[in-house]
Amino acid sequence: MTAVEAPVEAPPVVRREPRRWQGPAAFAAVALLALVVAPLLLEPFRLGLLAKYLCYAIVALGIGLAWGQGGMLTLGQGVFFGLGGYAMGMYLKLHDAGGDLPDFMVWSGVEKLPALWTPFGNPVFALAMAVAVPVVVALLLGALVFRQRVRGAYFAILTQALAAALVILLVGQQGLTGGTNGLTNFFDFFGQDLAADETQRGLYLTVAVVLGVLYLGARQLVRSRFGRLLLAVRDGEDRVRFLGYNPATVKTLTFAVSAGMAGIAGALFVPVVGIISPALLGVVPSLELVVGVAVGGRFALAGAILGAVVMGYARTYFSEELPAAWLYLQGALFVLVMTLAPRGIAGLAAGLVRRRREAGT
Repeated sequence: MTAVEAPVEAPPVVRREPRRWQGPAAFAAVALLALVVAPLLLEPFRLGLLAKYLCYAIVALGIGLAWGQGGMLTLGQGVFFGLGGYAMGMYLKLHDAGGDLPDFMVWSGVEKLPALWTPFGNPVFALAMAVAVPVVVALLLGALVFRQRVRGAYFAILTQALAAALVILLVGQQGLTGGTNGLTNFFDFFGQDLAADETQRGLYLTVAVVLGVLYLGARQLVRSRFGRLLLAVRDGEDRVRFLGYNPATVKTLTFAVSAGMAGIAGALFVPVVGIISPALLGVVPSLELVVGVAVGGRFALAGAILGAVVMGYARTYFSEELPAAWLYLQGALFVLVMTLAPRGIAGLAAGLVRRRREAGT
């Protein structure tokens, strides 16, 4: 009679806990690259281009917060970007004029400084308005729209129409806004020559630091109780409403935060690039920012930033190397990423890391 063998128990599966230091370490590495390595290696022109990409990345961060975390597809962030940019541009034009009328007003036949422009001679007021005006506009729009439960494609079309309306308004006010040309020919920035390499390097560092601070703030917001509520609204707005919360308030506040980020980006963009015009804040620029967020990965804040930088660099590279076909190549890049990685570059990277962890368990 044979003895019954006892079943051999399989060894327990040891699951590796995610390393908590990986996120801070990656942030520190990127910060070191942006604040130390880039200014040392890049020539002033290329550093200025990178500063411009980072300004777009700030707008993309707000889009990632509103769209990726809150489910609000906003196609009109150029509106808030432009409001912040024009606030800064008005101060710079008045400062350069030295008490006289700005040059474009003289050419347009304006004889007296408009009352709207007068307070913007104060830099503190101009900086405050660059943030406050976009936030107030977003709060008013959100209170009107989200309370009526407008969402999805209807909200996206509404924001797109707002961007188109703002462009028409700015173009039609030649003596007040510079019309099609916008505001340009800036020479001085808080006592510094804007054409000097040191000034541009300082502006780049300022943009990089502001982006880092806003990213950390947005990341903390997403991880907070409000952030969890925001994700719940994105995934099941009606269920959140049945639980006693008001989704309209959550979405309005998030939309206002994203608008404030776009206003800050616009205020930084003006001294970096030297111009703010209706062509930079219409429907097409707003759509390009959304495309950048989609390429980077809208569900990850870092992905939204990465996508904006990648699309900005791709636009510059293709336009320099293949000026006749760069639009097609940029579109092909978008199609390629969306086909191979529907969740963007960040989603693709996260999937690779997850599979690597599973294979190592």
